[in-house]
Amino acid sequence: MSAQPDHATPPPASTPTAAAQLLAQLRACSRSESWVPAFERDWATALDDARHSYSLTPLHDVVRTWQARLEALPAVTVFLEGGRDDSDGMDAQDVLGTRA
Repeated sequence: MSAQPDHATPPPASTPTAAAQLLAQLRACSRSESWVPAFERDWATALDDARHSYSLTPLHDVVRTWQARLEALPAVTVFLEGGRDDSDGMDAQDVLGTRA
């Protein structure tokens, strides 16, 4: 009998590689001036958390969160450029979740 499930999901991409690729995309985006320092701050915090917890989960969470932000950027840009009122909007942390 095997200890692994027969429907195992493939392992996630290497977090440092994914983070480097994501950082390159952030540097090329229109909000790079504010997003690059924010990503680097989140990454540094996640690295510290990972060192203390011996878990890569904080690093994966940062990559997933920033990938979602980057993927949503075109739609958000079109929305804001359309002059629409976003005062009744929802905080991104409510949608994307927060790191525990």
